[in-house]
Amino acid sequence: MHRREALRNVAFLLGGAISATTMGVLFESFTLPENEKNFVSFSLEDEKILAEFADIIVPTTKSSAGAKAAGLGKFIPMMMKDCYPATMQTSFANGFKELQAKSMADFKKNYLALTTAEKTKLMVDLRAMAIAQKASKSEDNKDLAYFFTTARDLTLLGYYSSEIGCTKAREYVLIPGRYDGSAPLKPGQKSWATG
Repeated sequence: MHRREALRNVAFLLGGAISATTMGVLFESFTLPENEKNFVSFSLEDEKILAEFADIIVPTTKSSAGAKAAGLGKFIPMMMKDCYPATMQTSFANGFKELQAKSMADFKKNYLALTTAEKTKLMVDLRAMAIAQKASKSEDNKDLAYFFTTARDLTLLGYYSSEIGCTKAREYVLIPGRYDGSAPLKPGQKSWATG
């Protein structure tokens, strides 16, 4: 199975948790022209910031490692550069810069220096801003809202298609017996992943 097909399957399972834009990119059967691939670049520092951002969305718990351990700091830029058209890459990169500017404006610190509580507060603010931006269709905060939504989508896709996400965060059955769409789950039991 190719990586893109695996991501489509995970996106299908996540359903309404993924934005229509990300679903469109994953389900379109197109290949980006070479001049649109790698339209933007991300430094090692950027990858660290993206890993920390993703780790607020899917943190480490007692039973499984979080997004950072699953390699989302590298996954998010790779997906952005290889799968998204140049205009979307540019909007994401601009929103990423705005995230860092918002961190400085709100907390007088760069994103990596924020405490977990500050990162969580920033995440809550970004979510509210993205919802308001979508509802108003305003150009204000458009890139930051796009960054938040896309980074969230790619975090969920990357994590739940990673080895950690499939084997630690969910129950794993290598070859399932039969499909049962309403199998009962015990309180605290993980949902199922198949391979």
